[in-house]
Amino acid sequence: MTFVERLRHDWLANPRSDLLAGTVVALALIPEAIAFSIIAGVDPAVGLYASFVIAVTIAFVGGRPAMISAATGAMALLMVGLVREHGLEYLFAASLLTGLIQIAVGLLKLGRYIKFVSRSVMTGFVNSLAILIFLAQLPELIGANWQTYAMVGGGLAIIYLVPRLTKAVPSPLIAIVVLSAIAYFTQLDVRTVGDMGRMPSALPVFHLPAVPLTWETLAIIGPVAATLAFVGLLESLLTANLIDDLTDTPSDKDRETRGQGIANVLAPLFGGMAGCAMIGQSIINVKSGGRGRLSTLWAGGFLLFLILVLQEWVARIPMAALVAVMIMVSIGTFDWNSILRLRKTPVASSVVMLATTMTVVATHDLSKGVVLGVVLSAIFFVRKVSKLLVVEGQMDELDKVRRYAVRGQLFFASADLFAAEFEFHGHPKRVEIDMTEAHIWDLTGVAAVDKVVFRYRRQGAEVVLKGMNEASETLIGKVGQHDKSHLPQAASH
Repeated sequence: MTFVERLRHDWLANPRSDLLAGTVVALALIPEAIAFSIIAGVDPAVGLYASFVIAVTIAFVGGRPAMISAATGAMALLMVGLVREHGLEYLFAASLLTGLIQIAVGLLKLGRYIKFVSRSVMTGFVNSLAILIFLAQLPELIGANWQTYAMVGGGLAIIYLVPRLTKAVPSPLIAIVVLSAIAYFTQLDVRTVGDMGRMPSALPVFHLPAVPLTWETLAIIGPVAATLAFVGLLESLLTANLIDDLTDTPSDKDRETRGQGIANVLAPLFGGMAGCAMIGQSIINVKSGGRGRLSTLWAGGFLLFLILVLQEWVARIPMAALVAVMIMVSIGTFDWNSILRLRKTPVASSVVMLATTMTVVATHDLSKGVVLGVVLSAIFFVRKVSKLLVVEGQMDELDKVRRYAVRGQLFFASADLFAAEFEFHGHPKRVEIDMTEAHIWDLTGVAAVDKVVFRYRRQGAEVVLKGMNEASETLIGKVGQHDKSHLPQAASH
């Protein structure tokens, strides 16, 4: 695909759907950005400016078209202590350093290693986010009046029923417009976006963080920035995987990593805080028809237009309308089939999925749940692979030769099993160990081979290893302790 074709595909494949989807996202971004600003302990303008800058920037430099990045709750929670103890300027500095770290990770091409996150962890990540999105709507519902519940119910009805009549306009956008009109003309007693906080009235301006350039400053912002960079990339790359699946299109993880870094460098320079991909808004975008970079660019640009030009009208949008949209996102995000498959899937996979989900929901920390899921996946995988090692032996009583055939992977988890499979009674004169169908991976595997060889030699037997592949033989040659004369080149291939 030529550059021009790629440009047309990414930006102009379906402009109408992208613009409509971006409009819905922009409306949904406002209360989220304000809420996340409040969580972080900063003025609502910080979250709104960040959402504008990050969304517009990532539209150009991101690796996943149609994915929405902005200020997020996961990042905001990590900023609370820094803002409380050192102030807003240190947050700007930490956000800037966060972006630089992410750019470095992207240049080192580490984003591709997201492939080591298993499907079970991904399912747990998605389900936990769906639950958190729903739980985040409860403050707007608990203790609310009947009008609020009626509007949420009406919004959900519009969202799910309108697509049966027409898909020309995204149903969430119709729900927001209709409910806003009802609330305005009937003067219903419901909370509105304006009740969330004051919106800015001026364009963001360039601003360098006003902090001393000292090692002390680096010691203050460094740990926070490193954590923000890790959590931001984790959430962004996992969200990219999810959007890949929803749209059946690939994404460039290393480009996305660099793009997130660039966006987080620019955000604090224009009065914003660090952010990352937003799974809720990304799903709203995709389910509303957004597929290209234009949807992300329009979401950011229209967000700024809304808060600067139409803020009087935006302030009148009932929160119930946005709650209905987010409940739709929650229902659509949750993988309901994962519950139905629990009896059919392997126990290990189910444990990983449930552990990831419950940890994220309990801690409200995506990184803790995903890291636990990855660790559990690795443990279960190692345990399974270690059991695949097979050692078969037979004794030639006439010639006093014991022959073994080893099949499978020899490494730290299977080393004890390997050593335990050898018989050391009978005093054979010669022991032949055929490693043709085996592979030695690490020092523990080499030590296990040494242990077997030395034990037979103490009994006076000649030991011959044969059939080793080149990698295993090289490792044995470098760190093995038994006599290399018993590893003749001709016998080892």
